[in-house]
Amino acid sequence: MDALIQSSVFVALTLSIALLTWRHCRHAPRSSDGAKEYFLAGSGLSWVFVAGSITLTNINTDTLVGWNGNQMLMVVWWELAGVAGLLVLGRFFIPVYYAYKCTTVTELLERRYSDKHVRATVATLFLLGNLFIFLPIMLYTSSLFLKSMLGLPETIAGIDTLMMLATCAAVVGAAYAIFGGLRAVAVSDTYSGVLVFGLAFVIVFVALRAVGWDLSDLPPERLSMIGGADSPVPWTTLFTGMIFAQTYYFSTNQTITQRALASPTVREARRGAYAAAVIRLLLVPPIVVVPGLCAYKLYGATGDATYGRIVGDLLPHWMQGAFAAAMIAAAMTSFNSVLNSSAALYVCDLHQRYVNPKPAIARLSVGLQIAFSILAIALVPAYRGAESIIQLIQQLIGLFSMPILSAFITGLLFRNVDGRAVIATLLFGACLYGTFTFVWSPLHFLHLMFVTVWACVAFALTLNRLAFGRRATFVLADAASRARIREILSDRTTSSRA
Repeated sequence: MDALIQSSVFVALTLSIALLTWRHCRHAPRSSDGAKEYFLAGSGLSWVFVAGSITLTNINTDTLVGWNGNQMLMVVWWELAGVAGLLVLGRFFIPVYYAYKCTTVTELLERRYSDKHVRATVATLFLLGNLFIFLPIMLYTSSLFLKSMLGLPETIAGIDTLMMLATCAAVVGAAYAIFGGLRAVAVSDTYSGVLVFGLAFVIVFVALRAVGWDLSDLPPERLSMIGGADSPVPWTTLFTGMIFAQTYYFSTNQTITQRALASPTVREARRGAYAAAVIRLLLVPPIVVVPGLCAYKLYGATGDATYGRIVGDLLPHWMQGAFAAAMIAAAMTSFNSVLNSSAALYVCDLHQRYVNPKPAIARLSVGLQIAFSILAIALVPAYRGAESIIQLIQQLIGLFSMPILSAFITGLLFRNVDGRAVIATLLFGACLYGTFTFVWSPLHFLHLMFVTVWACVAFALTLNRLAFGRRATFVLADAASRARIREILSDRTTSSRA
């Protein structure tokens, strides 16, 4: 009977979100531009859906499972630093993207360097990260959570339970991206967000009640906000790599910024980014650390199984079905967001530039997203047994995030830089960070991100001068450039995407 109740609640909530999404999208105005309609929702997303989609694209099962699995307070710095990343997106990057009428963030690089190969190279790096890191990890963490929460066996009818759950999440999540494009993705994200945050705060409440509202007897290192050199977040990294990691993620990452690019005006997009920052500041910190701390007091160190266990033990059975629906919704929203942005990167940055400038965008995107989903399912086993899945994600993305961020920094701050120098720098940065990560790690990986991004900028400028004979010009040294920057940031010439 309990299983029947859980299943009924799960199905009812999942179908309700799908129905609400369909009703909203059915009456939305359409754009005649295929790429704009499919990848930017016809430039029709209001700030509410921009904020909701940005939030749920980032807050998903790997966030809830991973951060709570660390079972310590100091990891909340990642979420607080995200507020700064969103403010940078709203204040500086959104006006620039709109000024250049970008569909993808990489389009800005092509405009700044006058080189389509820079755009294609960065798009390829984004794609590799999405396909081999983000998509499979999202499926893995959501499946692990459900398996832990429901106490499922390793196999059901001879089929691996984790893979069965991952496949189901991929199929349902891909359906939104495939059939509805970004509009359906953003709307379902927002509706799912209400469910996810509501139930996440229920978990915070029941977890605190289970420990008598008292966490004072936890080991001091679990409650400290000032991390030492050997902690997951040394306090010194807040002034080095942390801010660059969050600037990359929220300001130059296609999956996040694509939502902001889908608004009709700069002002609407900025309101969405700032609303997402407020949500991250006020609502996110409790849900990503409190359950983990309570679980440490109740069970001791339980790693990435923490969140599923505390939900399974403390929630009544009927509410577990609701929570399963919320977690699947979180997984699906993140999965379909990355799927849609991956298709956008391939279609706009690679296929249209090198294969066919006028493809059947919807049909091509459907085929791509089916292939991407199959690959993600196949890669799920590769992440089994990771000591901390969230730390693994943060560490691995440095291989491409800091070189990519350096390309944006160099392109926005300097003129007369040869695109070939930037392409070479992307390879240099990946090799440098890879050496730091896998061969020689003299510092915490966040410090090494800081070193990598500025080493890449210096390498690009040096190579530009010595190998290509071009002297880069610092943009802010030019009065005309400074005036143009002020004009862009003030919205006077970039109020619309039209």
